[in-house]
Amino acid sequence: MISVRRLTVMAATLLLFALVTSPLHASMVGTGEILAAEQAHADRAQLLKTLSREDMRRQMERMGVTPELAEERVARMTDEEVAAINERLGELPAGAGTLEVVAIIFLVLVLLDALGVTDIFAFVRPVR
Repeated sequence: MISVRRLTVMAATLLLFALVTSPLHASMVGTGEILAAEQAHADRAQLLKTLSREDMRRQMERMGVTPELAEERVARMTDEEVAAINERLGELPAGAGTLEVVAIIFLVLVLLDALGVTDIFAFVRPVR
């Protein structure tokens, strides 16, 4: 008769072979995917650069948003959100529209608060 220990060893060996021989899946990464990732990285860097300007920092602090918090929020934004904000920034004339940019960022922060992603503003109740 086969002992329990020997049966356990055989079952473990079969399981090990089953794990080792499981198929691996690989696919090609397209040029479009690489370009989209690079563009998203560039958009995020551009937005962070804009937020690091002194006038932007002063305006955000007046609204109660610390620069560190804004950078954290940008890191949590989707690539589409970052691209939309950067597109809006590109439409504004040079040197103008700082208040609008800060307002857009503030609205995004409030939206993230309402979705329950963060809890920064006491006046925003998350939807659950």
